[in-house]
Amino acid sequence: MGRSAFDVRAAYAEHSASLVAFAASALRDRTLAEDCVQEVFLRAWRSADRHDPDRGSVRTWLFAIARNVVVDAARARTRRAPVVADGSTPEQADPRDAPAAVVERMRLAQALAALSPEHRQVVVQVHLNGRDYADVSQETGVAVATLRTRMFYALKALRTELSTVDGEVDDGGRR
Repeated sequence: MGRSAFDVRAAYAEHSASLVAFAASALRDRTLAEDCVQEVFLRAWRSADRHDPDRGSVRTWLFAIARNVVVDAARARTRRAPVVADGSTPEQADPRDAPAAVVERMRLAQALAALSPEHRQVVVQVHLNGRDYADVSQETGVAVATLRTRMFYALKALRTELSTVDGEVDDGGRR
């Protein structure tokens, strides 16, 4: 895929919001997330000729770039001591733990992104936003029983997605 075939504007319009949400979830900093997404599109534009549509969609490719950019940003942030209002630097937990937490949040965000919109909606509304099924049912017009079924299959898919490590299924040590 050459540079002329990669439409940065169309890709940005279609995927930037998802990428910002992904990065903000992983980094817990919206401004840094927006900077990361800008870097993602810059890297994508520079390496557009290396994208192989047979290996994955533009979205998949952009999220792979985003994962690297977010990990780099998290590592860079742990190298800088945060400054609080009085100008001092607070004691931190082991900074080596921060990238692992970021990667874990990124894995969860990727797993959620792999769900269908209907399944993702019920997981986000019930588990992440703390709403009950009746409220979600009333808002969406979907029966409570249907929402519970969607939740069952969504959690099953999330477990499968999260048990996958670098393309291999983690079988818990069983062979």
